[in-house]
Amino acid sequence: MSCGEPHETDCSEVLDHLYEFLDSEMPDVDRTKFKQHFKECSPCLEKYGLEEAVKKLVKRCCGHDDVPTDLRAKVMGRIELIRSGQTVPEHDVTATPQES
Repeated sequence: MSCGEPHETDCSEVLDHLYEFLDSEMPDVDRTKFKQHFKECSPCLEKYGLEEAVKKLVKRCCGHDDVPTDLRAKVMGRIELIRSGQTVPEHDVTATPQES
């Protein structure tokens, strides 16, 4: 997605790292660049608002469930595989083995 306008930070970079921005998991200098991008780019601002609303809804509806401690590491590992272009295992790496 791109609005067609030139920006210091490309729309694809902003959208690829949107959840890092939402979760405050990026350096302040990058957060500042993203904030500036949102001021200039209404399609990315709209996408940001939608994802922020979904995140709040999920937190409100599911925020009380206990999450297994290793689940985040497994999910983040799979995301990194996808981002790096490596082959992703066909089986669900987050699933627990079935008991016999």
